Amino acid sequence: MGKIIFVNPPYTQATEGTDFLRHITNRSPSIGLLLLAAKAREIGYETEIIESDLENYSPEEVAHILLEKKPKFIGITLFTVGVFNAGIIAQIIKKRAPEIIILVGGPHMSSMGYETMDRFSDFDVAVINEGELILEKLLYSIENKKSLENIDGIIYRDKDSSIRRTQRPKDIEDLDSLPMPAWDLLPKFPEAYLPAIYDYPRAPVATYSASRGCPFLCEFCDTSTFGAKIRYNSPQRVYDIMKHLSETYGIKHLQFIDDLFVAHNQRVQDFSKLLIKNPIDMTWSCTARVNTVKPSTLALMKQAGCWEISFGLESGSDWLLDEMKKSQKVETAIQAVKWTHEVGIRVKGLLMLGYPGETQETINETKEFVKNIPLTTMNLSKFTPYPGSPIYRKLYGASIIESDWERLNGMNFVYKAEGFTEEELDKEYQEILTGFYKRPQILWYYTKMSLCNLTHLKRLLRFGLAILATKFNKKI
Repeated sequence: MGKIIFVNPPYTQATEGTDFLRHITNRSPSIGLLLLAAKAREIGYETEIIESDLENYSPEEVAHILLEKKPKFIGITLFTVGVFNAGIIAQIIKKRAPEIIILVGGPHMSSMGYETMDRFSDFDVAVINEGELILEKLLYSIENKKSLENIDGIIYRDKDSSIRRTQRPKDIEDLDSLPMPAWDLLPKFPEAYLPAIYDYPRAPVATYSASRGCPFLCEFCDTSTFGAKIRYNSPQRVYDIMKHLSETYGIKHLQFIDDLFVAHNQRVQDFSKLLIKNPIDMTWSCTARVNTVKPSTLALMKQAGCWEISFGLESGSDWLLDEMKKSQKVETAIQAVKWTHEVGIRVKGLLMLGYPGETQETINETKEFVKNIPLTTMNLSKFTPYPGSPIYRKLYGASIIESDWERLNGMNFVYKAEGFTEEELDKEYQEILTGFYKRPQILWYYTKMSLCNLTHLKRLLRFGLAILATKFNKKI
């Protein structure tokens, strides 16, 4: 049936000349591509995956590899920061091999599909929302030269080159029916695919999403891909996947990257009891909201090997949380973090700075909040209006100037809160981060982690050497 190659394109750097960051930042593969590749293989296609960032490929290098391999189809997953590089790849391919059909999908296409297809004429068909079942119907129709108008969940170019969008597809209700992700297609898996430094207790590491959808309506969040209805893998299916990863690849830690792993306490308890009864030599981490965790569930999770929970704390200001429609209070966050810490699970706090309405008072409240809760690690992002989120539409209407797409990565103040310059926000950003990570107990914790897990120490050394090399080259 031919070959289809799935591509995760290169992403733009947060700031020019910061390539050294790749030694300590997240290097995990795209679970979406792993599932799509498994599905394509299941229906008879020869499949490959190119993880461009992990291989440190440029767009031109990716295009050259694809032209050498001459697949019938190319499937590119798009986050907003990768759109322009994907466009470069597609342009080169179409110029030299116009018969190759280029399919695009991913979060950016679910939220900005029409605008993107209009801007990038070398993309042939866009798959929106969940792609696994759509892909099978789409490939069949293209292969058999059938009309695409009856396939839900796509944007395509008609015979007169006009752009057509079909209706939203139905959600995939039975996640257990999806194939096992195609980890075997990743070169050098699992050694070359690590999360951010210090985000795991031991290696090798894998990632997996055991649910889809989120019923909460946070203003800054884009839920256009999976929607509001939450759907789950069964506890047994998750257990089977963990066992497969352990026995086949020797995985020692699994990161659940669901939007909301702890949404249903009974399901998490059932999963934890299954692991307790039938232990696997593997720790795991997950995400939760502060108003969805309970002490009894946390205790079982710890017993079942849970190492860390990431909470979306966002801010230490109740007023700003209300503006975000976060549906939680600072008091609830403090309680949840304390409960988690008390049972022995590491707590990661996810916060943002610069949300519309941010003031010096709300920043000070966040500084005080972070200081008084038992966090072990903290991620502080610069507020980013992601396409598809309610706040994006409020700030920019239907679209955002294209030149900003490459900067929508959580590391740039694309939008500046009123009353602040970008430099002032950057100064506050640095103060919050350094204030947290310079604490003696935090420094000692990460020193111990480095000594106990040489993977972290090696990455830290490479990072330091890369910084020196960058500075040295600049001096030259």
